[in-house]
Amino acid sequence: MHLPTHTTSAFPIEAADRLKRLPTQFFATLVGKANARIAQGHDVINLGQGNPDQPTPAHIVAALQEAAPNPLYHKYPPFSGFGFLKEAIAKRYFDDYGVKLDPEKEVAILFGGKTGLVEVSQCLLNAGDVCLVPDPGYPDYWSGVELAGADMVFMPLLEGNAFLPDYSALSPGDVKRAKLMFINYPNNPTAATAPASFYDDTIRFAADNGIVVASDFAYGAIGFDGKRPVSFLERPGAKEVGVEFYTMSKTYNMAGWRVGFALGNADVVRLINLIQDHYYVSLFGGIQAAAAAALTGPQDCVRELTSMYESRRDALFGALSRIGWEATPSAGSFFAWLPVPKRYTSAEFADLLLNEANVVVAPGIGFGTSGEGYVRLGLLSSEQRLTEAVERIGKLNLFG
Repeated sequence: MHLPTHTTSAFPIEAADRLKRLPTQFFATLVGKANARIAQGHDVINLGQGNPDQPTPAHIVAALQEAAPNPLYHKYPPFSGFGFLKEAIAKRYFDDYGVKLDPEKEVAILFGGKTGLVEVSQCLLNAGDVCLVPDPGYPDYWSGVELAGADMVFMPLLEGNAFLPDYSALSPGDVKRAKLMFINYPNNPTAATAPASFYDDTIRFAADNGIVVASDFAYGAIGFDGKRPVSFLERPGAKEVGVEFYTMSKTYNMAGWRVGFALGNADVVRLINLIQDHYYVSLFGGIQAAAAAALTGPQDCVRELTSMYESRRDALFGALSRIGWEATPSAGSFFAWLPVPKRYTSAEFADLLLNEANVVVAPGIGFGTSGEGYVRLGLLSSEQRLTEAVERIGKLNLFG
């Protein structure tokens, strides 16, 4: 990773080796290119982002407004968070998935799901250990592994296997060294979902090989065509081998509120709470109260949000079909994963769409080697803007 050189200090300031190991933030470059195009006066449609575009539901905002004046929340909160919030997420999981969680031992409150996904590697991995990572996958998995000084072994997610990892393809040596593995469904970036049988296979594989499972369920509420995404934790034996990471960001449009959870295995939850004791003093109590209100209140907003994303998906894929860009419709998440014409790399194709159509997409290579040949689009603009973006691309005559 390239780190900036500082020249204002009285002596050279050298970054620690762990910072030098961090992967380059690929998408910072993407944002820079898009902003430069906008600065030139172009009407850019940004479909490369993963930032929810809708406001937080009004009743959740009102809960924060009501809680903010409470003097109790102006003091340091309990280090591991208020019990009422942990009880609220446990109730939500029981109501939605039939999963029973002990709020005190099997729930950790996180500063957003991303924080926990980075922390879990630092909790469990030593130098020389292996972490099994999906490819393509969320780049911050890599960050946590690098900070821990451990090694990554990538599990290709291929269209021919429904974008699920093939555990039988892993080398016995890598499996023996593995202590942690990440899985993520509904998947970012492929928009695939996983059947219950996949989780059963994963639990068996993890138990047989002593590997902790970290299930990233960030898009757990967003499944299409009447199919509810399966939670890792609802499968027998899941809590014995791993944890699930859940976030308020996508389900409730609370990305900026930074509330997430690690759920499941009590030993892993204890370790996450331990490392957080050294970093944080939990979230502002008013935000915890509002998050609890979101989890225990009416869930109409969640159903309406999923319906909106499904309508956007249908509008996008209808427009794609009209220009001859054939792809499998998204099964979940708020992304679309689309194949690139063979004559381009994913980065070249993304640059072409930006420069010739003023449309931003995320190149698949940014998510890992197996992401090459695809681009990711976000369903995070109106149906009209999604359709307009595809119509602009259609005028380039790249398909058919």
